[in-house]
Amino acid sequence: MRPEYILKHAALLADYCLEVQKGQRVLIGSSTLALPLVEELFRAVLERGAEPILKLEYPGQSSDYTRLADLELLSTVHPTRLTELESVHSSLRILTPHLGVPVESARVQRQNQANTSLNEIRRGKRWCITLYPTALGAELAEMTYPEYADFVAGAMFLNFPNPVAKWLEVREFQAGLVERLSRTKEVRLVSAETDIKMRTDARVWRNSDGLRNMPSGEVFTSPLEDSPEGTIFFDVPTMYAGQKVSGIRLELKGGKIARASAEEGNEVLQSALETDPGARFLGEIGIGSNYGIGRSIREILFDEKIGGTVHLAVGSSYRECGGLNESAIHWDMICDLRKGGEIWLDGELFQRDGVFV
Repeated sequence: MRPEYILKHAALLADYCLEVQKGQRVLIGSSTLALPLVEELFRAVLERGAEPILKLEYPGQSSDYTRLADLELLSTVHPTRLTELESVHSSLRILTPHLGVPVESARVQRQNQANTSLNEIRRGKRWCITLYPTALGAELAEMTYPEYADFVAGAMFLNFPNPVAKWLEVREFQAGLVERLSRTKEVRLVSAETDIKMRTDARVWRNSDGLRNMPSGEVFTSPLEDSPEGTIFFDVPTMYAGQKVSGIRLELKGGKIARASAEEGNEVLQSALETDPGARFLGEIGIGSNYGIGRSIREILFDEKIGGTVHLAVGSSYRECGGLNESAIHWDMICDLRKGGEIWLDGELFQRDGVFV
């Protein structure tokens, strides 16, 4: 990434995403692949009078731990990790796409279940996830590294003089979407291989404006757990436990996934749905609105925000939205509606071919 973009990225994270204040403690986690951004962010936090706590890993360390740790160790969380997270005001995770050794889904499930308490603490504080471009990320996106790095920067508005001003524009636009969705009882998604409806009344729609995800650009909520009915085809490839899964089809009855299949990675899908009882229910419906992200790069942080797509997550729901479903997983799956897809709200057309009407 260009040096000027790195400086803007660090400032955006410190001032907009985390709103770092004097006297706070900020936990920063990433791999050594993101050192240029980590260094600038570390300095930015210090300059604002706060204390940065740095958790740096070698590339692939997390997957090595999941793959090699003793099962008893994998199933527990050391108390010091809980204490550390409780002691900070905010936390940031910088993703760095890199090649890891595939991990058995059963081990991933075991670790996810163990980390439930950590995730609960993290969600109760200010938090954000962002990404630093890597060579593997460019390869997955089928771009040259310079193209990919500029794509990542553009999705965050780092190529504008004032990125924060652009994110405030996103907030205002999405506030209008939230206002309309908040008056909706039933959402229906329709496309060539999709026809599914669900209720969202009595649930709160949220405006994802870059504070928790950078980049962002979506509105989301948690549907009523027993309401989803119908079928949906997710045509955007996704990654789970370091393995590619594509062509996912789900059939839901009474809110529960009755049938599921994947054209690629079906074993991974079936294993994930067996994580716990809550894994067979939906925890989220999200509508992407970032038209600056025009294509999939096989990174969920970006792909779920593509303007003209919708994503459903199997697993845990959002308590802030009124969701009640509990699960150790939260797996977003993306359906592209830009060619023949529609979103209907209580029988009224809301979006067609990826364009809000």
